[in-house]
Amino acid sequence: MRLLLTGNPNVGKSAVFGHLTGVSVTTSNYPGTTVNYTKGFLTYGGERHEVIDVPGIYQLDPEAEAEKVAVEMIADGDVLINVVDSTNLERNLNLTLQLAGYGKPMVLLLNMSDDAKHKGIYIDAEKLSDILGVDVIRTNGATGEGIKEIPGAVFKARKLRIPELSEDKRWAYIGGIIKEVQNLKHRHHTFIEKLQDLSIHPVYGPFIAVVVLVALFRLIISAGEFLTERIGALFEFAYSPFIRWLSGIIGGDGILHSLLLGDLGPATAGIDYEAAMGVLTTGVFVALGIVMPYIILFYLVFGFLEDLGYLPRAAVILDRLLHKVGLHGYSVIPMLLACGCNVPGVLAVRNLETRRERFITAVIMCTTIPCMAQTSLIIRAAGERGGIYIALVFATLLTVWAVLGMFLKETVKGLTPTLLMEVPPYRLPGLRLQLKKLGMRLRCFLKEAIPYVMGGILLINLMYVSGIISWIGNFFSPIVKGVLGLPEETVSALIIGLLRKDAAVALLEPLKLTDIQIVKAVVVLTLYFPCVATFTVLIKELGIKDAGKAVLIMFAATLSAGAFLNLAGRLMSPYFMVLSEILLIAVMSFVIPVLSGIYTKYRRSLKQ
Repeated sequence: MRLLLTGNPNVGKSAVFGHLTGVSVTTSNYPGTTVNYTKGFLTYGGERHEVIDVPGIYQLDPEAEAEKVAVEMIADGDVLINVVDSTNLERNLNLTLQLAGYGKPMVLLLNMSDDAKHKGIYIDAEKLSDILGVDVIRTNGATGEGIKEIPGAVFKARKLRIPELSEDKRWAYIGGIIKEVQNLKHRHHTFIEKLQDLSIHPVYGPFIAVVVLVALFRLIISAGEFLTERIGALFEFAYSPFIRWLSGIIGGDGILHSLLLGDLGPATAGIDYEAAMGVLTTGVFVALGIVMPYIILFYLVFGFLEDLGYLPRAAVILDRLLHKVGLHGYSVIPMLLACGCNVPGVLAVRNLETRRERFITAVIMCTTIPCMAQTSLIIRAAGERGGIYIALVFATLLTVWAVLGMFLKETVKGLTPTLLMEVPPYRLPGLRLQLKKLGMRLRCFLKEAIPYVMGGILLINLMYVSGIISWIGNFFSPIVKGVLGLPEETVSALIIGLLRKDAAVALLEPLKLTDIQIVKAVVVLTLYFPCVATFTVLIKELGIKDAGKAVLIMFAATLSAGAFLNLAGRLMSPYFMVLSEILLIAVMSFVIPVLSGIYTKYRRSLKQ
């Protein structure tokens, strides 16, 4: 039997799904689309039944691809488990009554029942069950309350007992239901509710968002540095003896030693894992000792904000800003995901409504947003030269983000719809669900990161031994040395950056770059091309044609930003460079729309 969890977005379907299915879940693409859904299994009465978490929808007359897929999935289900938000019963019942048209057995879950109680909302579940003709169960996805009652109700589920209604009559019918089953009592706002209001306030909201995000990223980076130092000590204690032993077995002068272990340094000293450049030294240490601590911390923080209910508020706050670059606030979700890893960020663009939004979001994100591991390494590499160089790196990335976004807004055809998003109440996430999500994301990271990092180190070593690196360095010398002002040796880091950007940043340290060169190098590494894993997903989400356009845009942005830094670095101090970039954003926000308007009028005159 196929059981479908249906409902509006942000009603707690995923939490209920997690309680019903446990940890044995899979994520798949719906056939013929890029929309994914989560599938698990429920064992009841000695039989195994499929449970599917359907994408959230508001109506059965959908426009977005995810909503169309949800409607098709509902048509193929055997029993519908309709999850409704107890604090917004009237709006949720609109979808419930529409689902009656499928004539399928249904169970209704009054989820977030604790929030309703806190808000002074009482719903008579028995009376609602009598009116609709189906079982109604109070549940709490955060604590698991009421979950045990669901399987028994599902296998004796009945069809909705309501008349056929037009849209106008449906709302009137819902109003009648609400009068019979729902009671409200006066209550004062709690501290949490006051905080909810402040977090979307037009003045205080952006300030709170900046403070929260800066504090959390600061926490991640500080804790990541601490963990990296501890893991480095652990590597030296537990892993170095094995590497020294293996070095003695292989022999210290052969090609195999160079490929697998690299330069270990004197036997009496510790191994410099970042500079060794061996598959089993630098490859393993970069993935596990440098990258993984930051990934774990980011996903812990991101998962907390996600389940707390803050991310939808961030989307509302940033909606006006993102409209400046042809997007709306919902694009902030993929961008925040990309701060952890670009791959899930690109996957998340599928939830945006139009091709224009998906293209602009993906291009801006893959071009200008470094992953968390890369960000931490950028801060470490630039921070050793002084805080102003960190500011210069991120001011440059912000400038490219803004100018590129304004350019794409004027040149990419299509419309950006108004933001329509459910803003859920704040809820403290459960530890079990947090750890479960972290485990799933961490397994995904390990599956992708370690092969690419180790494969990248091996590829660089092979290219170095065969002389290909030297040839590529000479071929691109006019660009690397002339336009970007970087030494030829930077090419090796750029090549490995195609596989892992974080590993590439770690490989800049042995090159002994100047202060301004380190800024140029990390900016170029961020902008010029996404890693292979991200590019593969980019093709999947946008198609080969749009992915090709995206790559050309990235190269153009890289050359422009690199040339600017190279020229400005000779004429200005880092402080004036940061100020000039801020001024550039202001100027281009005026110039680009004006030029676009002139071009549009010119094309119209030609047609006439």
